[in-house]
This record gives sequence, structure tokens and C-alpha cells, in this order.
Amino acid sequence: MVASSLVAALAVGALSAPFASANDDLEDRRKAVERRIEHAQEDLHESSSRMAAARSRLQAARTQLDGARVALATAQGKVAVAQQRDAEMQVELTDAEAELAQARTDLDTGRTDMRAQQDTVASTISSIYQEGDPELLAFSALLDSRTPADLTRSSEARDAMVGRETRAYQALSAAEVLLAVREDQVEAAKDAVQAKREEAAAHLAEMEALEAQTAAAAQSVAALVGERRTAEQEATVARAADARTLEALRREDARIEEMLRRRAAEALRRARAAAARANTSSQAGPPASSGGFLSMPAAGGVTSPYGMRTHPIYGYYSLHDGTDFGADCGSPLYAAADGTVISSYWSSVYGNRMIIDNGVAAGVGLATIYNHATRYTVAEGQQVSRGQVVGYVGSTGWSTGCHLHFTVMANGRAVDPANWL
Repeated sequence: MVASSLVAALAVGALSAPFASANDDLEDRRKAVERRIEHAQEDLHESSSRMAAARSRLQAARTQLDGARVALATAQGKVAVAQQRDAEMQVELTDAEAELAQARTDLDTGRTDMRAQQDTVASTISSIYQEGDPELLAFSALLDSRTPADLTRSSEARDAMVGRETRAYQALSAAEVLLAVREDQVEAAKDAVQAKREEAAAHLAEMEALEAQTAAAAQSVAALVGERRTAEQEATVARAADARTLEALRREDARIEEMLRRRAAEALRRARAAAARANTSSQAGPPASSGGFLSMPAAGGVTSPYGMRTHPIYGYYSLHDGTDFGADCGSPLYAAADGTVISSYWSSVYGNRMIIDNGVAAGVGLATIYNHATRYTVAEGQQVSRGQVVGYVGSTGWSTGCHLHFTVMANGRAVDPANWL
């Protein structure tokens, strides 16, 4: 990035013929470094694609895992409620079966009592009639009675015999009624037990289905935990690969920047010395920039200014070395000043990238860099004029949407574009 812009600054006519050979040597070394960087950028692009896929997979795994855990907790809660209800139903069924058993016992007792009462009635009636028909005996006693007392005793004896018969039949009738009641109780208890058994069977089927859902949810959680672990490992590997590549590129950039800063300083010193010897009107050097030297490179407002910010992909806090313009996809990119295209290439990080040498301005070697374009309409070595369309806005490379990342380099160092626009 920096190498190309500063080489251009050196080539702006500030150097005299004796330094042409040195420039050629520097250009050769620059191209060699760029070739090595391009190979690294190809690997970086692949790594970044893996990183994006890993991040997406990790996020999906986390989301699915959250949902699976909720489903598992819900299923477990339903099973717990079902198990509690099952225990209650088992108690109810046991109670109903106990009531049925008691009703059957009572029925057996009632039948025994009924048979005993029938025997008692039969014995009573037989005993009474063995003594004679009560009505005939009463009539005979009436005829034989000589005194009122005899008549009274005969009547009382008859009433006693009739009372024994009546009581025997009443007891038998009561036993029959009680037996019928107990038979009804047995049938009701049998119906209650059957209903409880059917309800318990249906509930058991429901509980088994809930337990199956719980088991499936638990398996899903286990699988998603493994998926998340794998995704995290992949993301870690991809991030580490990106970090290594970026670090290598930073070291290369730093080495080239330092080398070209020294060369730019020497070129400016020699240019000023030559101007002084020639006693030209520029003897004191160009005036300092007060801003406004560069024209706007794209339409659209600033979406992210130069300065420290959170990286949109990796999330780390670092220097954002340019200004982002939120221009529409495919909208024109303009040359910010006259200059020469000194480099145009693909970068895994910056996508379609172009560097324009804008010469010496305000006492510094100035270059402008365009990043993430869909394409450029000018090529290396071509002269451009301020306001000329040089390409179109895109979202190539490491980008989250169409925009222009515009960088201004002054003597090989990224500076705030706002001070020059």
C-alpha cells in the first residue's frame, strides 16, 4: 500500500538524472515485494473466506443451540409435570381398586347375610306353622276362652306369632335392598377402576411421547454443542491464519514505508537545494496546506471517518487509516487531484485497489488510495485529471457493503483525509 504511493512521490520530477538508477533499483525491489505480498494476499483471501464461513456457522450453531436448550427445558418441564400427574393417578387408581375390593367384600358379606336371613325366615315360618295356622289357633282360642283374661292371652299369643313372621320378612327385605346397593357399589367401583386405568394408559402414552421429545432435545443439544465447538475451533484457526497474514503484511508495509520515507526526504532535500541554487521564486518552498487541496473522490456522506474504531469484521479496536464514503454501488469514483496511476491490483483485504501519485504538494509527497471498487477505468502509468472518473464504487475485499475507503498518504504516512479535502 505505502510502497506504491511513496515511490510515486519520488518520481514526481523532484529527483534529478543521477538518481534514475537508484529509482529503477527501488522500483524492482518494490515489485518483488508486491509479488510476495500478492501471494500472501491470495492466502489471506482464502483464510478470510474460511473465517466468514466459520463465523456464520458459529453464529448459526449458537442460535440453534439456544433454541434447542429452550426446547429441552420445556420438554423436561412437561415431563416433570406429567410424572407428578402420573404419580397422582397411580394413587387414585390404587384407591379406586381398594374401593372395588372393599365393595366386593361387602357384596360377599351381603350375600352371606342374605342367605342367612332367608334361612331364618324359612325356619321362622316353618316353626310358626308347625304350631298351627295362627288365624285358626286364634279362632279356636276365642271359642275356648271362658273369661276375658283368657281371650286377652290368646290374642297376645296370636299377635306374637304374627309379629315374628312380619319381622322375619322385613329383615329379609332389608337384606335384599342392602345386597342390591352393594351390587350397585361394586359396579360403580368397577367402572371407576376401568376409567382410571384408561386415563392412566392415555397419560402413560403422553408421558412416553414427552420423554421421547426430551431425549431428542437432549441429543440435539449434545450435537449442537459439538457443532459449536467445531465452529469455534474453525473460527480460531481461520482468525489465527488471518492474523499471521496481516502481521506479515504490516511488517512488509512498515519496511517499505521507512525505506521510502527516507528516499522521499532525500528527494525533497535535493529538490529544494536545486531550487535554491537556481534562485527561483519557490526559494522558500511551497506554502503549507490549509486543507482543500483534494477534491471529493465520491458522492455520499462520510460513514466512518479517519481515526480509532472497532473493526467491522473482527471487532478489535484499531486505527481506521482512511475515510469511508457511503456511496451507492456502481456510482463513480473521481480523481481527487491530477496525478499518475502507479499501482492497480487486487487485494484480499482491500479488494480492487488503486494508488495515484499526486506529486509534491504543500511540501510533502502526496498519494491517494482507492479501495473496494467494483472496477477501475484507468490503468497503471496513465495520467489522470482532477474530477476525472477513475472507477466505480463496490464492496470487494473485506467489506460489509458498498463504499469507498479513501486513504491519503503524506510522505508515506496515512493522514486524515479531512485535512486535505
